[in-house]
Amino acid sequence: MDSGTNNRQSIIYIMLFVGIIILVFYSFRQQTVTTEDITIGQVAQEIKFGKLTRVIVNEDELELIYRDGTEGISHKEPDATFVQQILELGVISAELNPENVIVEVKPPSAWFGVINVLGYILPFIMIAGLFWFVFRQARGGGSAAMNFGQSKARKLTGDNPTVTFDDVAGIPEAKEELAEVVEFLREPEKFISLGARIPKGVLLMGAPGTGKTLLAKAVSGEAGVPFYSISGSEFVEMFVGVGASRVRDLFDKAKGDSPCIVFVDEIDAVGRHRGAGLGGSHDEREQTLNQILVEMDGFDTDTNVIIIAATNRPDILDPALLRPGRFDRRVILDQPDIKGREAILEVHARGKPLAPDVDLKTIAKATPGFVGADLENMINEAAILAARNGKKVIEQDDFQESIERVIAGPQRKSRIISDIEKQIIAYHEAGHAITARSLPEADHVHKISIIARGQAGGYTLILPDSDRTLVSRNKILADMVSLMGGRAAEEIVFSDITSGASNDLERVTKLAREMVTRLGMSSELGPMVYGKKDEMVFLGKEFTEQRDYSESVAEKIDNEVRELVGSAYQRALDILKEHRDVLEALAEKLLEQETVDKKELDKIFPIPTPKDGGMPVKNTK
Repeated sequence: MDSGTNNRQSIIYIMLFVGIIILVFYSFRQQTVTTEDITIGQVAQEIKFGKLTRVIVNEDELELIYRDGTEGISHKEPDATFVQQILELGVISAELNPENVIVEVKPPSAWFGVINVLGYILPFIMIAGLFWFVFRQARGGGSAAMNFGQSKARKLTGDNPTVTFDDVAGIPEAKEELAEVVEFLREPEKFISLGARIPKGVLLMGAPGTGKTLLAKAVSGEAGVPFYSISGSEFVEMFVGVGASRVRDLFDKAKGDSPCIVFVDEIDAVGRHRGAGLGGSHDEREQTLNQILVEMDGFDTDTNVIIIAATNRPDILDPALLRPGRFDRRVILDQPDIKGREAILEVHARGKPLAPDVDLKTIAKATPGFVGADLENMINEAAILAARNGKKVIEQDDFQESIERVIAGPQRKSRIISDIEKQIIAYHEAGHAITARSLPEADHVHKISIIARGQAGGYTLILPDSDRTLVSRNKILADMVSLMGGRAAEEIVFSDITSGASNDLERVTKLAREMVTRLGMSSELGPMVYGKKDEMVFLGKEFTEQRDYSESVAEKIDNEVRELVGSAYQRALDILKEHRDVLEALAEKLLEQETVDKKELDKIFPIPTPKDGGMPVKNTK
């Protein structure tokens, strides 16, 4: 908004303020007119009896001066003179001579007529001005009071792109898919001449943080075209029909700026299965979806408007959205592998002062399962830690600490615990480390600490050396044994157990039940899936599990789960009893320095081979 517009608005506000002041003044004056001390009839009687010596007429106000020196106030009617009213009330002309009473008339003020007129017309002017102001705001302005039906999409021109494909890493296949979209926006004739039709809609699917929004911005930056961005939830309001109106307005603007890109983030907010609302009603969300379907299917082939949408719940989208002619190209953004994580780290590390000892490949290896948002947050945490410690560069130790902060939470060194609890935590974490290191199928132990992090009293950092797509039965059994190592160590050393293994037990039980009911890894029940998960599509989450098996099968499932958990616990006990001396040595080291890294663990307990005492997990049942 320019300075001229600001000045005009300031003048309008000042005029409205002055008008309000005048209206209040006139109302106050009118109120004083109606509150008389002495009536005009009483004035007439006092003139007859000769009590008054002087009457000063000041517009409609009468100042009365009595013979005894007192004064009074009265008022006359606005439309008549004082003398006329007195004569009408029975006073004769002889009684109004100057020897009896002096009548003095002051000339009216120059503002009296103006104020009198404004008192009548100013309320109408103010009401008309208020309506003009409201409707003017409703037609334009950023704070439109009645601008419900217009789209709230944010527009980027594409002249100065802030994000390009160089800023997106770790998802090469997705970049290749969208490169065709960019090429079409740059050279549409190349495709049209061959009779090809570019996909009208591209649906980006992936877990939160994998870079869906960033990739859509990169497409706009590469193509150099206008980019409209809006969230799915911004379409729907409490007023019926607003969502559909906003969809129409958005697509009209996009057609006017063709070629361009429309990006709808979290489209599942309005794109869920129709008829899946509570009670199956036709609600406002479904009207909005219907309008989106109509607008997408109504595009001409030469419109050059491409819709890009992002969601992490493609399973709940309406089938009509996914048919050819609408979102007919689907791009899946997976979690990055080790090479992808390294590329993402290189992108986010640009411009940051890194120490010479920083190895991004080692960091990528230590962050399996991290997506782009996690890695960006991890680098930011490392920079904050380095600044907090007064460093000029970010060192490898800062990255290691930030990884642990992202995984387990910040350290809580101020937490006060007793000596006996500290011993229990040390043996508990040592039990996890020894059982995991004793099993070839288990992941490697990178660090052990008895410093509290987040909700945990201590932690053992166990990470895989490489990315894994398939998980074997022996691997799951090995994970269960390492999870039970903490409880087993408590029982062996203290002949008692504590509540410290509550999360371990929960995870072990979940793994065992998944093996039996979902993965078909039970020889007793066979390769079958038991139970069907029902989903409330409107709520967008798993709501209940429907049992499609008998009570006898349910009892077998419970027995099998109990057998798997019990077998893992017994194996953990056997491993720790065999390596009791290592358990004691590792716990003492933890009590001494609170943290043991991989190099120190190699000195205390080298990785055993099966012939040297290692205990590979055997298939049970």
